[in-house]
Amino acid sequence: MIRPNANRPPELKSAREIALMREAGKLVARALRICREMAKPGVKTIEMDQAVEAFYAKHNAIPLFKGYPGKTPFPAVTCLSVNEQVVHGVPGQRVLKEGDLLKVDTACKLNGWCADRAITIPIGPVSAEKARLLKVGEETLQIAIDLLPKRKWWSQVASEMQRHVEQAGFSVVTSYVGHGIGRIMHENPQVPNYVDRETRKSDFKLEPGLTLAVEPMVNMRRAEVDTLGDQWTVVTRDRLASVHVEHTLALTASGVVVITADEGAFDDEPQTVPAAPAPAQ
Repeated sequence: MIRPNANRPPELKSAREIALMREAGKLVARALRICREMAKPGVKTIEMDQAVEAFYAKHNAIPLFKGYPGKTPFPAVTCLSVNEQVVHGVPGQRVLKEGDLLKVDTACKLNGWCADRAITIPIGPVSAEKARLLKVGEETLQIAIDLLPKRKWWSQVASEMQRHVEQAGFSVVTSYVGHGIGRIMHENPQVPNYVDRETRKSDFKLEPGLTLAVEPMVNMRRAEVDTLGDQWTVVTRDRLASVHVEHTLALTASGVVVITADEGAFDDEPQTVPAAPAPAQ
């Protein structure tokens, strides 16, 4: 959506703050599980959005997309983008069909901390080319997760992500990037999925405490995108399919925490986060 201010340094998070973000991440993962279960031919995208909104309300979580400022405020709690729609698709009366690729992006705030995730769901069987596009997109996100603790600078990770996409014959969207996340949804730094002269100017060091929303957007052919008349929905210029996947990640001294991981069954009650240590006397 809106890029963070690149002039501010990233805010490093403590172990306790990362644990609090993980509680928000669990809710986001569960919301996406609801969407995955609903995503079948004949379902309207607005129905999925309504289900996620009800879920967040039940758990006293603040949906971060609804009302997000733009030329018109974003009207929903999820971005639901189909096929050539890359990101920021507005839920409505569109009916899902077999062979579609559905991108679902959502974020919430719980107890003052945010988490953001996106998945791409094939609706029934999809073409071999769409299946390969999805596989490459998911592999690209996994490359970032694997390399975060092994590299010193983000550009070293982004270059490997870009290389993987382009070697597969696809393209990385450069008009939109990932972002830092924490107390608000869009914090510094900007987190591009590619490297060029401009992104190198705002490169950042990878250090414990960083919390990043890493979100590769991969197009079937050309990287160029356009925004539709609703002022939100972004589509590929060539109208070919696109994939979007995202995780909120925390870099720690011992590795990477996937804040928005879905670990399977969750208790319905929020888990208790350890109390902060008492200040030294």
